Amino acid sequence: MSHAFGSTVQTFKISSGKTGQFYSLPALSQQFPNINRLPVSLRIVLESVLRNCDGKKITPAHVAQLAQWQPNADRSDEIPFVVSRVVLQDFTGVPLLADLAAMRSTAERLGLDPARIEPLVPVDLVVDHSIMVDHYGKKNSLDLNMKLEFQRNRERYEFMKWGMQAFNTFGVVPPGFGIVHQVNLEYLARGVHRIKRGAKGDVYYPDTLVGT
Repeated sequence: MSHAFGSTVQTFKISSGKTGQFYSLPALSQQFPNINRLPVSLRIVLESVLRNCDGKKITPAHVAQLAQWQPNADRSDEIPFVVSRVVLQDFTGVPLLADLAAMRSTAERLGLDPARIEPLVPVDLVVDHSIMVDHYGKKNSLDLNMKLEFQRNRERYEFMKWGMQAFNTFGVVPPGFGIVHQVNLEYLARGVHRIKRGAKGDVYYPDTLVGT
């Protein structure tokens, strides 16, 4: 199925000499001039809506609606915003992983391929609020506390390890590396994402996320 706004796809040269592609908002502004006046945050959302416009979940009408956004208009419609990735903390991430495992189990019982159950965007689970302070005031206090943490919650960490192996888009950052905000900014944030498209050139798009 051809993209409704395929004409907005433009190419550029990357440092390696290869060609990349992106969905151009300036190109879309030829049809919707108001885009040039949108706040930067809404332009980032619009790029996602434009790129993911499949005619089903996200339609050309959604693109047109956001492209013609007005600051004082009524807010009655939802925006089908697909984020680039999701960041979870341990208290919310483990129940989500349990839901995914249950969905795979149900798919298998129904005779379906359980591998079809997969997060649609990359998901990172950061464990940053679990370590208790049993040891303190020594150089190896953190190591001792981490060993106790893994002993006390071995079943939970085995479950997380299973999740990393079972799902292609699910990763875990274990305790001891910092709080989720720090880990996100220094390690997980990618700035730019890439979708491999073969001979036509990969598609590049900005990093966006939702966190719990």
